[in-house]
Amino acid sequence: MATLVDAQPPAVPTQLAARSSVPPKAKKKLVRRSDVDRSQLYRRVFQGAFLLLNLWLGGKFYFWVRQFELGSLQASFERPAGVEGWLPIAGLMNLKYWLLSGQIPPIHPAAMFLLVTFLAMAFLFRNAFCSWLCPIGTVSEYLWRAGKKLFGRNFLLPRWFDLPLRGSKYFLLVFFLWAISTMTVEGIRGFMLSPYGLIADVKMLNFFRHIGPTGLMVIGLFVLASVFIQNFWCRFLCPYGALLGLSSWLGPVRIRRNEDRCIDCAKCAEACPSALAVDKLVQIRSVECTGCLECVAVCPVQDALAMSLPKLHIANPHRRAVPAWAMAAGIAVLFLGVVGLAKAIGHWESPIPNSVYQRWVPSADQAGHPAPGR
Repeated sequence: MATLVDAQPPAVPTQLAARSSVPPKAKKKLVRRSDVDRSQLYRRVFQGAFLLLNLWLGGKFYFWVRQFELGSLQASFERPAGVEGWLPIAGLMNLKYWLLSGQIPPIHPAAMFLLVTFLAMAFLFRNAFCSWLCPIGTVSEYLWRAGKKLFGRNFLLPRWFDLPLRGSKYFLLVFFLWAISTMTVEGIRGFMLSPYGLIADVKMLNFFRHIGPTGLMVIGLFVLASVFIQNFWCRFLCPYGALLGLSSWLGPVRIRRNEDRCIDCAKCAEACPSALAVDKLVQIRSVECTGCLECVAVCPVQDALAMSLPKLHIANPHRRAVPAWAMAAGIAVLFLGVVGLAKAIGHWESPIPNSVYQRWVPSADQAGHPAPGR
């Protein structure tokens, strides 16, 4: 006769038991956005307008230079001071001159005013200059978008190579800052009044007009790299972007993620041109964030991701958000306001007579670079 014995349950491994005791992560309810995101429309308009503005300035500047090269005694074209936006080193030198002397520099003052504008823009609206205004950034963006459309994807460099290469632009920035730091106020004034300083913008134009095979090859490599790697120049080599990124790092406005609302779809991280882990962070502190708002544009959840102010005394995250239209308006007001102010106080144009340009513009390529500190 069989004996009835109490059945004992099989032993459960300790690790499995502990794992089974952890409750599964609750699936968050998707609250779809009710608003229409127009951030990328605003940004495209700004990019196009600023690109056209630079093309217009470049064309006007070219004809201004040609009239002196052809020996014209009467200037038919006026020099557009806006081209000094392409002289960031002159802008840094003039900014130091102004801070130490208290006087607005007479030569290339527009370079300083534009630099201050873009630094303020980066501080208030992340590094918006790079993603909203910079013509090189605009061309670079459309190159990698074309590459993505042609090849189905863009490529990411390995992290062990990406990080040190990204540091190259900061190395270049430190070099330029060091060179300027060695110059006295008198040295900066002497540099600007030298033939090289007076026609630095002409030499910049001539570099592209008379570019040789080596220069074309380097530019071609940058263009090719930009097709496969998002924002190659901006991400790895642009010292101007590095400076603006540091200014944006100090600013109060940044991309912030509401963890309670986020459904962890990771669309924001996939859309980020700077390859930032937006979906893993509460706020984006990285200097690589350019305020393009692409991550915000693709987010499907109401109030889960936004460009916003810090908490302070505002408890509601929605009220801290900076709408795309406000960001666009702020960029426009800041740019037009500073340029208008510089023109109103008479410190936008360089007071250089045409006789000086008639002498030095035709021989611009022979003007040597003064040694820093002299």
